[in-house]
Amino acid sequence: MVTPRHDVNAPGALVMPRPSATHQLEHNREGLDITDVVVDPHLSGQLRPHQRDGVVFLYECIMGLRKLNGNGAILADDMGLGKTLQCISLIWTLHKQGMYGGVATIKRTLIITPGSLVKNWSSEFRKWLGNERLKVYTVNSDKRVKEFMNSPLYPVMIISYEMFLRSVEEVRNIKFGLVICDEAHRLKNTSIKTATMISGLKTKRRILLTGTPVQNDLKEFHSLVDVCNPGILGTQSSFRRLYEEPIVRGQQPDASGEDKLLGQTRAAELNRLTSLFFLRRTAEVNSRYLPQKVECVVFCRPSLLQLSLYRHLLMSRVVRSCLTSHSSGGSRHLVCIGALKKLCNDPSLIYSHCQEAKEMEDGLDVDEDASVYEGLDLSFPENFNPGCFTTNYSGKLQALGHMLPQIHSTGERAVLVSNYTQTLDLLQRFCEDRGYSSLRLDGKTPTSKRQSLVDRFNDKHCKIFVFLLSSKAGGVGLNLIGASRLILFDIDWNPANDIQSMARVWRDGQKKTVHIYRLLTTGTIEEKIYQRQTAKQGLSGTVADAKDSVKVEFSREELKDLFTLHENTLCLTHDLLQCPCLTTEDESGEECQPQSTANQQSTRPCQLGIDNTFNQKHLSIAELMDWQHYPCPSVSCSNFEDDALKEAGDTVSFVFRTKTFGQERVQQESRQ
Repeated sequence: MVTPRHDVNAPGALVMPRPSATHQLEHNREGLDITDVVVDPHLSGQLRPHQRDGVVFLYECIMGLRKLNGNGAILADDMGLGKTLQCISLIWTLHKQGMYGGVATIKRTLIITPGSLVKNWSSEFRKWLGNERLKVYTVNSDKRVKEFMNSPLYPVMIISYEMFLRSVEEVRNIKFGLVICDEAHRLKNTSIKTATMISGLKTKRRILLTGTPVQNDLKEFHSLVDVCNPGILGTQSSFRRLYEEPIVRGQQPDASGEDKLLGQTRAAELNRLTSLFFLRRTAEVNSRYLPQKVECVVFCRPSLLQLSLYRHLLMSRVVRSCLTSHSSGGSRHLVCIGALKKLCNDPSLIYSHCQEAKEMEDGLDVDEDASVYEGLDLSFPENFNPGCFTTNYSGKLQALGHMLPQIHSTGERAVLVSNYTQTLDLLQRFCEDRGYSSLRLDGKTPTSKRQSLVDRFNDKHCKIFVFLLSSKAGGVGLNLIGASRLILFDIDWNPANDIQSMARVWRDGQKKTVHIYRLLTTGTIEEKIYQRQTAKQGLSGTVADAKDSVKVEFSREELKDLFTLHENTLCLTHDLLQCPCLTTEDESGEECQPQSTANQQSTRPCQLGIDNTFNQKHLSIAELMDWQHYPCPSVSCSNFEDDALKEAGDTVSFVFRTKTFGQERVQQESRQ
């Protein structure tokens, strides 16, 4: 009789489920002994409860132990929950053990990952298993796939998506028992070559790893599932007819009762079906192991120059044509939106375009898109010099200029994040102007140097104050726990990019309370994008998280609203909530009086549950009702706790604030 590799009865032993009689009949025709598969205690002792559950889930999926017509799994845990460790635990188990006769389940594993993460995967294997237990082969310009084929020393091959496409013919000739695709949301379109090539591999056991399984629509989700378990959701057209259209239609603000019921029914059925091979846990799972996190959405007053330029942009010929044209899309709309977003960061970012527009008026041949900026050069002050750095013309830069000195005085360090290289250049000039030492990582940073930058910043002896980060430079290796403050300077249409960026400092190894600030320019397109983000998160929640969220679709009038400036508000998003926190006293007995603005109303920090009476159209931002609400916090609320935002003074018009209690709260509860 074959005995298990590890003791089944040892304390904390992680034992995999045994096969059913049906499974044995189909897969054990030789009548081999049923052997318990036990995860190596060296690894299982390091796994947290959710990670132990994840390893069991993955094992059941790829071993065919679930009532599922396929051997694939999608692990869609949020960033920071240990997807890599769960996979390494599974790989090591399968390479050494098997449920029938104890024979190893697989001999070779293929891991396909973004190029920036190849080294990270290699170092994670080395971290958890060392070089003596399992050798991994990383494909690069010097180490080819052919060498892996001819070597018996390496059971695991790690390759980038780019190198995979170049070497796909060689990869097809290798018999892999398991394929793992990291950052698998890049496979959201089955028509792209990468997804097609992976689908064409003979290996049935497939694991897709992604923290963002639904980024924009359910069509993308179907594409992911089709790579993982081909055909399980039917064709794309049948999926659209059976699931996507009813679910989306049922979430529209004007949906009938019948449409809503059908949408809920189809969503529940889709969740039931996908739960057989789809597992998602949010960052809340990890919060008990991390320090407290305080998150603030900070609304910054635009400068007078920003307001003047914004008005002129909205009155431009191109913007007006966008609003009156029959098409609700097109490149012109994107150019207009891009111009407004740049302006929200700093007027200097559009100055060169304004000069191009002036040259175009003078008959010179320049980019046609410059016509968006016609006449804007006249709105700039005569002495405006883009080469001379100043914070006077940007509301967000003014707020940042007050916040960073206070943060610096505490001895804490900060990460500054932007979506744009141009804005990172601006922030780098800001740091140089203030004498702050900084490191920078963006799309131009060589892959070979990224991890060394991260390691240098995370070193406890590092004296560098600011880490400048592009939100496009993704990857799980970018854990910037050397900082305890993160400022997201601008906002992206895709909430997944912002969520990933904000998670950089609140990770394993962080010892300090984490403060995260999202800066938005009050009353501008940035608030509309923020509201739109919540709509996309609502769709993700409906499918991935099984929540009854509402997706808000912009009608034609709402699209026009994108190009509207709301000057008479402390916070447009708060106005949409129709929040009941009006003219009441705070806990100290003092009344919170906002500054004299067009929005003349006293408010207090709001810690109420969701009020179901407010406008149903904006249910997707209802979660903000559970946050604290602070109008003009530096002036109106004496009990406001954030010193950095207090220093920002009247540059900040409104703050949404929430706390996530970590290990400190858990320890207090356990003592009680």
